[in-house]
Amino acid sequence: MSENGGMSNVGCVALLGAGGTMGQGMARNIAAAGVSVRAWNRTAEKIEELAQEERIVACETPAEAAAGADALITILSDTDAVLAAMDGRDGAIAGAAEGAIWVQAGTIGVEGIERCAELAERAGLVLVDAPVLGTKQPAEQGQLVVLGSGPEAARQRLEPVFEAIGKRTMWVGEAGTGTRLKVAVNSWICTVVEGVAETLSLAQGTGVDPNLVMEAVADGPLDLPYMKMKGRSMLEGDFTPSFRLALAAKDARLAVRAAQEAGLELPMLEAIGERMSEAAEHYGDEDLSAVYRASAPATT
Repeated sequence: MSENGGMSNVGCVALLGAGGTMGQGMARNIAAAGVSVRAWNRTAEKIEELAQEERIVACETPAEAAAGADALITILSDTDAVLAAMDGRDGAIAGAAEGAIWVQAGTIGVEGIERCAELAERAGLVLVDAPVLGTKQPAEQGQLVVLGSGPEAARQRLEPVFEAIGKRTMWVGEAGTGTRLKVAVNSWICTVVEGVAETLSLAQGTGVDPNLVMEAVADGPLDLPYMKMKGRSMLEGDFTPSFRLALAAKDARLAVRAAQEAGLELPMLEAIGERMSEAAEHYGDEDLSAVYRASAPATT
């Protein structure tokens, strides 16, 4: 508590998943903003380098990371990983203070955030649902977009943390709204990438230089920076991951599931989810643009 009786800003966070693609950049930027970071990762070796930096301490368990932290941030790959880190053996809940803020920043879908909300209520934690838009480079540069949702008081306390990791924070309502927004945005990302992959494949398959497709739409209403970036990756065969195809396929499946639970018939989204899942079986550790390999003519 601050001297005037109000809640002070968060001064120490436990970052669970600090060694991941997103977590490393987030940890560094939070620490650089003057907020202490207690880092934990399932593969401990991935945070050894982080622990050499000022204001970052590597912890052996989530419970140890949570001890003394004002807020817990989970940035893990799926719901099961999040719940295990929070409520499993030596989970963060065991070390967290009553009423601590739990920021769920990973992409886990509508069902996943509902399970987190139930756990937070049982554990006496304040849940802030705040998935982020961006990949490895934006995370490293502090240029993520935070889709925050939850109590207003928590929003105010988290301001320095969100400012450290993102270029912009949207506050969109009660906890759960941020995840539903993220699922919708992810459906668009998957649609663009699969659309680019099939468009370039069609051009190649019919004997047209696919670079002419990019040139034809350049500087017009159909031009997209993301199309250019992923299209270039596809044509150059450079699938160095900024966001792995396996994770994109998971996100597509989460979008399909959300649509089904809402009673919607979205056949294009279902087809994209199937194609990405099939491609991920072979190219899952490559960038999501590698879905192109599932459509490209055999001669390319």
